[in-house]
Amino acid sequence: MNRMVYLKDVTTLRLQEDKCIGCGMCLAVCPREVLAQNNGTVKITDRDACIECGACARNCPVEAITVRAGVGCASAVINAALGRKSSSCCCVLEPQGPEDS
Repeated sequence: MNRMVYLKDVTTLRLQEDKCIGCGMCLAVCPREVLAQNNGTVKITDRDACIECGACARNCPVEAITVRAGVGCASAVINAALGRKSSSCCCVLEPQGPEDS
């Protein structure tokens, strides 16, 4: 199975693990399953899949997550949905190995 990824190692997503209270709000709103619960707090598990929509940061009650919403793939997807032709998405399909399934 393939997974959609943005450009490798360029997302603005950041998590301050020491601030995380493990409420799980970010998990509930992330459309790409970029985050996962781990020992009572959240960890970034697939940073390159982040489309920088900003839902996680907007819903974090302790501001443990930051992301420059709208700067990445999410902008291109939204613009395309609105019929704007000048924006394009640079997401790519990456094959997953058996260990990633």
